[in-house]
Amino acid sequence: MSENSFSMPLEGIVPPLVTPLIDDQTLDLEALKELVDRMLEAGVHGLFVLGTTGECTSLSYSLRRQLIEEVCGMVQGRVPVLVGITDTAPDESVALTDFAKRVGAAAVVAAPPYYFGLSQPELVTYFERLADRLSLPLFLYNMPSHTKTMISVETVVALSRHPNIVGFKDSSANGGYLHALIYAFRDRPEFSIFVGPEEMMASSVLMGAHGGVSGGANIFPKLYVDLYHAAKANDKESIVTLQAKVMEISAKIYALGTYGSSYLKGLKGAMSLLGLCQNVLAAPHTAFGEADMEKLKRNLESIEGV
Repeated sequence: MSENSFSMPLEGIVPPLVTPLIDDQTLDLEALKELVDRMLEAGVHGLFVLGTTGECTSLSYSLRRQLIEEVCGMVQGRVPVLVGITDTAPDESVALTDFAKRVGAAAVVAAPPYYFGLSQPELVTYFERLADRLSLPLFLYNMPSHTKTMISVETVVALSRHPNIVGFKDSSANGGYLHALIYAFRDRPEFSIFVGPEEMMASSVLMGAHGGVSGGANIFPKLYVDLYHAAKANDKESIVTLQAKVMEISAKIYALGTYGSSYLKGLKGAMSLLGLCQNVLAAPHTAFGEADMEKLKRNLESIEGV
């Protein structure tokens, strides 16, 4: 696969890459390379940088550009690199896309602008105008808990007619909505539909989704790749076994405390305990304290067979 190219529909496990940090202004390049190599060796089908898991909104633009360039250089076109460009200023999204294209990214991903909520007609106008200006294909990103805006099924269908809008990632965790979306595209298999919540990935693929953007693949990449392949093959026995492990990870790593960022604190905390990256979150967020890390350590040690 060459840089800036990929076959549609994109399918499989496309992990939302954690951003390994030494501090707010410094990437941990050694950890980043080990993380990328580890996921590629496990057979992931793409990488998504600057998503929610990558702390996209907390990173400076200079750091975002460095991250994109480093990851594309490490991947060398072996899988597509998708880049998050969500912003409240369209010009920033366009500029980051142009940079990503120059260094070898294959596509970009954008959620609705946050702060002021947008109506569905405004979303259509916004994304159509943005897609017109982008130098890479665009995946839409539904993240209503963070943007205050739900992209309706009808809006996705309307936007899918734009030649530069090629897919959709749903992180609403709304099963009925996702099934309605899959049904709406039952005769459009070339339009990729990905699910964010990894707890729903296997069932979504069974229903016709193309894959998952599974944060846990930063820690256990082979587990999620194996679960995806089991779902594609309708291997129910394997699905049941692997899905139970995914649910255990969710309960023991992502659900500690009542923080809005519990998922991220748990994920990076677990990765630090496994020696995969430092336990550093970009401001304004902070890592788990000592008590929570002790709980996390016990929980992580109790997860077997991954």
